[in-house]
Amino acid sequence: MLDKAVQPNALLPVPTGRLQVPGIPPFPPANVRLSLVLPTYNESENIGVLVAGLSRLLDRVLGDRYELILVDDDSPDRTWKVARDLRSAYPQLQVMRRQGERGLSTAVIRGWQVARGEILGVIDADLQHPPETLMQLLEAIDLGADLAIASRHVANGGVSEWSLVRRFLSRGAQVLGLLILPGVVGRVSDPMSGYFMVARGAIAGKLLHPVGYKILIEVLGRGDIGRIAEVGYVFQERQEGASKVTFKQYTDYLQHLLRLRLDRLPLRRFLQFGLVGLSGVFVDLAVFYLLRSGWHGDLTASAAISSEVAIFNNFIWNDRWTFGDLSRQQRGWRQRYKRFLKFNSICLIGVVANVALVNLLYYKLGMNEYWAKPIAIAIVTFWNFWMNLKLSWRVTEINK
Repeated sequence: MLDKAVQPNALLPVPTGRLQVPGIPPFPPANVRLSLVLPTYNESENIGVLVAGLSRLLDRVLGDRYELILVDDDSPDRTWKVARDLRSAYPQLQVMRRQGERGLSTAVIRGWQVARGEILGVIDADLQHPPETLMQLLEAIDLGADLAIASRHVANGGVSEWSLVRRFLSRGAQVLGLLILPGVVGRVSDPMSGYFMVARGAIAGKLLHPVGYKILIEVLGRGDIGRIAEVGYVFQERQEGASKVTFKQYTDYLQHLLRLRLDRLPLRRFLQFGLVGLSGVFVDLAVFYLLRSGWHGDLTASAAISSEVAIFNNFIWNDRWTFGDLSRQQRGWRQRYKRFLKFNSICLIGVVANVALVNLLYYKLGMNEYWAKPIAIAIVTFWNFWMNLKLSWRVTEINK
């Protein structure tokens, strides 16, 4: 909700409550085409140059059908005040000063919540994003894209003077995203970009839960994003102010990926799969104990055999219960046998990982073998569920 209506020459009211972008602007839209948010923290040295450049560019193309919304996190250098003092010269500029709430991603969303435009955008305030690219992004939206992204990794894109370490970290973060969230991160070449535009309707009403700085991943993960366009740009080096890249940004990014991954899991199936897996744990441990204590079997062989017995147990219950609705669409022994082969093949990778982890924990770290085994089981559970959902019980032939 908003605290009060916007008054001339005043700071924008700061929205509170849920991070949801309204489908209908909270203030009269006045035929605004583009609302561009500038999230800031200690950018007083850059903001004058940026606002002047953006205004010259957008005045020429959109006239008064745009707005610049600067959202400042109560900067010690009083960026918000410097920006407010610019309003007399740049009437399309609006300024919001947040006190108490921090973070780039939430700053962007709070700006979008008061935005009046049909198109919502974001650009960094440190002069590292060239304003000229805005015209290509706007054109892409006008041609029907739901999301237009400025990318460093397509034609005409790149970075100016990044060190080898920074390039490695950036690419490593992207690879990590592809492993954890391939269906989201894999849709674009530069998921770490903070320079893009999105049609309001693609994210309106969606409850957003961003973590850290990478707002684009949240938009991709939770929005109704159909067509995507990418425009190349060269990321510039900062001229004024201090860089805000810290190790915490990378940990926030990982947390964000994991949150989106968990939120996208089919929860009911996962809980059922977990209960079946729990039954398999007891089967696995019982057979493991029998082989080790009763027959004094080799550790590796005992772990492998007990895991395979548990796999068979789990398949029976998953086929009848967890994925029963899908199994009933492909009846018959031949189809069931194919499902079991897929299930067993996928879980075999888990078995290999399970056995390797048991050996690592027992022989290398000195952990009790009856503690090592459950820990290894827990680690491979997520792999088994997701891959089996996508492959073993994927409906390819429907009986009529």
